[in-house]
Amino acid sequence: MDGRGFVWAHFKLNAEQRLRGFNFFVVLAIFADGGVLAALERGFSPGVLMLLGAFTVLLAMVFWLVDARSRQLLQITITALKEIEAEYPASYRLFAIDALGQSRVISYTFAIRALLIAQMGFGLGVLGYGVYHW
Repeated sequence: MDGRGFVWAHFKLNAEQRLRGFNFFVVLAIFADGGVLAALERGFSPGVLMLLGAFTVLLAMVFWLVDARSRQLLQITITALKEIEAEYPASYRLFAIDALGQSRVISYTFAIRALLIAQMGFGLGVLGYGVYHW
């Protein structure tokens, strides 16, 4: 495998891992949130709600860290890919073209962070509810 193939394989692996991690978080968050709602519906003790809230916050924090590491690994390869694509015609420079139209809001990073923050907020709310009713 030449250098270009190595860099591309590294980028592809980390991009796929990031999306898989996000998908896995969404599934776990659905189960965690469903557990909280079931506990509230069944009138579980405030202690159980505090544990569920803490777990929900922890889940979001762990996936925030995993996503941050994935972004670091992607950035390493993006720098290398930009150097490689500089050799190609302008219309083939996909990273350069993407950089011209990038939006801070319309991005995977913004979407992932927004969901993680919402999940942390939900967990803190459940934790606070449990503490209030303790």
